Amino acid sequence: MFPGTGTLVNASTVLVGSTIGVLVGHRLPERTRNVVTDGLGLVTLLIAATSAAAINDPAFSKAVGSSAPMLIVLGAVLIGGITGSLLRLEDRLESLGGVLQRTATRLFGESTAHESRERFIEGFVTSSLIFCVGPLTILGSLNEGLGKGADQLFLKATLDGFAAIAFAASFGWGVSASVLAILVVQGSLTAVGVGLGNFLPDAHLAALTTTGGLLLVGVALRLLDIKQVKVADLLPALVVAPLLTAAVMAFR
Repeated sequence: MFPGTGTLVNASTVLVGSTIGVLVGHRLPERTRNVVTDGLGLVTLLIAATSAAAINDPAFSKAVGSSAPMLIVLGAVLIGGITGSLLRLEDRLESLGGVLQRTATRLFGESTAHESRERFIEGFVTSSLIFCVGPLTILGSLNEGLGKGADQLFLKATLDGFAAIAFAASFGWGVSASVLAILVVQGSLTAVGVGLGNFLPDAHLAALTTTGGLLLVGVALRLLDIKQVKVADLLPALVVAPLLTAAVMAFR
């Protein structure tokens, strides 16, 4: 099995799930679609809490000290948020969603033309963040690149496929466009795994997982229509968290 198989399977299940969701979704009343979106928001919040609990990982506390994990995550979110805001990542992601929506309209005509630009972009951005920000994305992609199998990505593919059905029922074809994000993010991480040769230390992984959990809270808030958190602007925090962990460990 060649590196990247798990990502291709993941992309395929999202495409299939999105298609099913679109075919079924238009038959559901708006109230039902809203309830589905709220349910997905609550489940995302549960996943976020599970990931964020990694801040209590004993290996994390042992490596950086008992009081440092919270400060590392705080620093990562602040530095990452400032960096992402200056780079205008959220705006760029939304612009990409707009380009994909126009392309889909040209390719499929009326099947996507009736969708509002905002609905398509929201589906693309939200599903891309959920499918690409999480421990299974990182662990699974790196493990596959390191030659340890794609079992975790196959599990993620199954979960994402069912989630895509529910998302597409609410947001339409924008969810299928998130396949592009899956291919780029997971493909890049798999390539990194091939080049690393060694796995991330437990402390660095815990910092990254905790920070990813916080970002998923932002996604959940968007789904629940509480606040439109600019989660894409916070994505650099996923890179900053392990770097801060390494810095703290070096100076201890």
